[in-house]
Amino acid sequence: MSEITVLGIFVADISFSGPKIPSIGETILGKKYNVGPGGKGCNQAIAISRLGGNVSFISKIGKDNYGELALNTLKKNEISEENILQDGNQQTGVAGILVDENTGKNAINVIVGAPTSITIDEINKKINLIKKSKIFLTQLELPKNVTLHCLKTAKESGCITILNPAPASEISKEFYDNIDFFTPNETEAEFYTGIKITNEKETKQAAEKLIKLGVKKVIITLGDKGLFYTDGKEEIYLKASSVKAIDTTGAGDAFNGGLAYGLSKEKNIKECLQLANKVAGLSTTKLGAGDSMPFLKDI
Repeated sequence: MSEITVLGIFVADISFSGPKIPSIGETILGKKYNVGPGGKGCNQAIAISRLGGNVSFISKIGKDNYGELALNTLKKNEISEENILQDGNQQTGVAGILVDENTGKNAINVIVGAPTSITIDEINKKINLIKKSKIFLTQLELPKNVTLHCLKTAKESGCITILNPAPASEISKEFYDNIDFFTPNETEAEFYTGIKITNEKETKQAAEKLIKLGVKKVIITLGDKGLFYTDGKEEIYLKASSVKAIDTTGAGDAFNGGLAYGLSKEKNIKECLQLANKVAGLSTTKLGAGDSMPFLKDI
């Protein structure tokens, strides 16, 4: 059985790189485009596998060209395809990504496709994977009732649970009670706490508010400013790895994958954060999401 199970989506990322991100009504001439694997769950599973982690990925795709891309991506990254549900009546998801080539920053529109139809009954066929894992990692790109069902099952089975609350959306108190690690970026942290994060003090206030909601441990990732961790007692502030970022797409996924891998190897929290930080930094030096996840040798 796998040490880490990731539940999430696969989408084909179609990214366009140009001198800026166009504003509404504006056309710009870009330099290059790329079609590659994406979706937070898939990116996180790839990150874990490339670090040498033992990972299972549960998802749902269509039976179409992008579905083929999903299966080929998993094969190439030595992740089993047997936990992927396929539905001929659904489309595999797609994301349109606009990248500013000067800063690496992006704007993204995700069409989730097949995973929107995933049900608790379908998931229950794969639930033993979650029960037998050490670590369970998920996000908010799937129907919430399915995500919560899996978090509760993982918690009851003694797994360490990680929720990467992206894209940010309302979650119930029950969610917070079943989360060990909550890993928002600064925008997501603001959504859940109402605190706009512009400095270290505000980061700390937001993290403390999240702990009060019932989460055991909070990691707020701050992009090029690093990260802040607290469990209500210990606090760790780490600066970002200094790299020349060309595309930040998937950096948060690289971080979450690195964190899950570190925890599965029973490293202490500081080592886990340092590793995840490095993995995230390195992922920004390549174009694309899934394909930009670094290998252990790069680290």
